[in-house]
Amino acid sequence: MLVRLEDLPAADRDQGISVFATLPAIARLDWPGEVVEQWLYDHGRHLEFLDDYGSLDLSRIRWTLKDVAVDDLKAIPTGRSDQDWLDEVAAEHRRWLSLRPQRYRDAWEDHGSWLVPPILITRALLYPRSLGLQVIEGRMRVGILQGRLADGLHVADVHRAWVGSA
Repeated sequence: MLVRLEDLPAADRDQGISVFATLPAIARLDWPGEVVEQWLYDHGRHLEFLDDYGSLDLSRIRWTLKDVAVDDLKAIPTGRSDQDWLDEVAAEHRRWLSLRPQRYRDAWEDHGSWLVPPILITRALLYPRSLGLQVIEGRMRVGILQGRLADGLHVADVHRAWVGSA
C-alpha cells in the first residue's frame, strides 16, 4: 500500500515521540525509532521535505544501519530545497559546529565523525537510474563533514548512517 509523507499524521509535540511512533500509520512502516524520530517526527511536515520527498513511497523503504565510506559522503546531495543550505554549512562548518554542544565538537575532534547517524537513502528511490546516496536528515552533520574534508581537518574513513533502500 502506497504511503506518502502527506498520508502520515503530523507530530504532536505535546504527546512526544513515544506516542507518535505507536500511531498505526507510523508503526505499519516498521522503521527504526531513530529514523522515525529524525525524519517523520522532527521534519515530516516541513514544506521542504514535502516538496522534495512528497512523491516517495515510504512503504517501500527498508533501513539498515551501515558504515558509509567518506568517499560516498564527499559530494552527497540532499533534496533540491535544501542543497544551498547544505553547501552553506560546509562553507561555514566551524561556525555551525561551534553552536553545537561540546560532546558533538569532541566527537569530530576525537573520532572525526558525528554522534548520531544521519538518515540517507539510495538515490534510486527518487530517480530510478541514479546511483549513490542522498541526505534526508543530517544535513548539518554532512555539511560539517564536507567542510572539514575541504579544510583538511580530521575526518574518519567511515561513518555510521541509516541507509534506506527499496
